[in-house]
Amino acid sequence: MFTIRGTWMRGGTSKCWLFNAVDIDPLIGTIGSLDTILAAAFGSGDPRQLDGIGGGSSTTSKAAIVRRSAHHDIDIDYLFAQVAIADRSVEWGSNCGNCATAIGLYAIQAGLVPVHSHSTRVRMRNENTGAVLTAEIATPGGRVPFDGDAMVPGAAAPGVPVDLTFNAPVSRDRALLPTGNPIDHLVHGSSRYPATLISAGAPAVLIDARDTDLGVAATESLERISTVMPALVSLRRVAALRMGLCGPGDPVSHAIPKIGIVCSAEDYVTTTGTSVAAADYDIAVRMISMMAPHPAIGLTAAVAVAAAATVAGSVVFDAASGRTVKNTLRIGTAAGVVPVGITLTADGQIGGITLHRAARRIASAELFIAPPVRELLASA
Repeated sequence: MFTIRGTWMRGGTSKCWLFNAVDIDPLIGTIGSLDTILAAAFGSGDPRQLDGIGGGSSTTSKAAIVRRSAHHDIDIDYLFAQVAIADRSVEWGSNCGNCATAIGLYAIQAGLVPVHSHSTRVRMRNENTGAVLTAEIATPGGRVPFDGDAMVPGAAAPGVPVDLTFNAPVSRDRALLPTGNPIDHLVHGSSRYPATLISAGAPAVLIDARDTDLGVAATESLERISTVMPALVSLRRVAALRMGLCGPGDPVSHAIPKIGIVCSAEDYVTTTGTSVAAADYDIAVRMISMMAPHPAIGLTAAVAVAAAATVAGSVVFDAASGRTVKNTLRIGTAAGVVPVGITLTADGQIGGITLHRAARRIASAELFIAPPVRELLASA
């Protein structure tokens, strides 16, 4: 058995365990690889994650290793881990905006960045993807906030308000449209599915729910979305190959590209029973996360949707009534409406995408981690 100190935080609609690099770095190689340490800590290999800190769902089985950055224009570097549940593995290929929301607040609360008298900005670099994000948090009088009254769809309790901006979300080494096309047609079985393949925030596949044989709309319940999971998983693999994210013989990733369905706004009911009128949002989206429908929307997926809304002819642009988005796109998710702010540069490029989120600290703890019996036998 070994111990690690960690902080448990909710960011947006995800829960993340955050580890200071000074605590976890000495364990790597001594106890095992970072993958082994996290899988053991979360209790992965058991769908219930009974012997660990995981919550048995993709939105509650997340971690990040946080450190002060050596880059002069960056405050914090963080390595994001999507810890598998039924398997003892970790996905390292993506980012999580909800966890970044929590990391921004954590950096202030842990004294990793200086606090300013009015508001404090935390510039963060995601080591997985190289993405740079800025969290802005009110710190009136230089006081560190520990509670707040900001609410987000999909969370029942308030938190500290955090404005999270994905700066220049289109990667320098990857085009916004990896194939160069606003719409590609993906083949599954005997059907062709119109989709926009986009890379902003995270690589994503957005499928037109109305113009397919899926038989579900992007306004339907998560249970209904679950019925088309096999088709969406197959289409994600096809898209990954088309986008150059993997080769034909490479292992299947459950993290990227993100995949979801979109359709025009229409009246629907959230998972909490709240009615949402079509006039109150711009586009309906249902995303998939780690082999299950996402209960709301991951922030990197929201960035991809917002970016696609600026591309004429994309499935998002067309479903949002063909408008060119200048300021805000209101995304209708299963949990409610998520507004996304879009800043365009003078030459029409995406300068930044901002989401208004909330974060709160749940616990600071010393974790007592026991490796599974089979690992103990293997090392005997």
